[in-house]
Amino acid sequence: MFSWLQRWRTSPLLVRVVPFVIFAALTAGQGLFGEGSKYWIYLAKTVIGLWLIWTIWSVVSEMRWSFSWAAVGVGIGVFGLWIGLDGYYPKMSSSGKAWNPFEHFGAESGWAWLFVAVRILGSSLIVPPLEEVFYRSFLYRYIANADFQTVALGCFAWTPLLATSAVFGIAHLEWLPALLCGLGYQSLVIWKQRLGDAMTAHAVTNFLLGLWVIWKGAWHFW
Repeated sequence: MFSWLQRWRTSPLLVRVVPFVIFAALTAGQGLFGEGSKYWIYLAKTVIGLWLIWTIWSVVSEMRWSFSWAAVGVGIGVFGLWIGLDGYYPKMSSSGKAWNPFEHFGAESGWAWLFVAVRILGSSLIVPPLEEVFYRSFLYRYIANADFQTVALGCFAWTPLLATSAVFGIAHLEWLPALLCGLGYQSLVIWKQRLGDAMTAHAVTNFLLGLWVIWKGAWHFW
């Protein structure tokens, strides 16, 4: 196992793709073992995601948080699009009920609040590094050139920009704001020539969306 771990950590392609694939597979598995499993698997996915980030942090040099007001602005703007466009476009079909631990565990359940906290922290701190490394550091550059490490983060090209944003959109039920979100995050990477601003914008969007879900009871966003 440790030799396999060492091998994929030394591959520039695998170290950016494998963690995302593992995380996506766990996401797909939520709810497959009964309604309650979607919450326990999300908890496990968050812990595993943290381990994956810790594992690859030293070898993926661009995976570093960067703060800028532009990143905060894009994050807020994407959040506005996410909730503002709701109900004005057809969404991808969903195979299950909304992610609402209070409905499953009870309105006053401590377990429900635990899973809500895990969801907000996971979506704000674990999801951004893993997804941004895959989409912005790997996929965008790979579409531009199979030898993706030769492509600078600040390189602009229409085909990878539109293709990466389209893939990002299709991966979400809310495909339209997700597509626009992908354009916004990728533009940040190109403009700032670093990944960290997109990670910050992604974190801001997800954190605000989590607060909105709790405040408004808009569980369909989860």
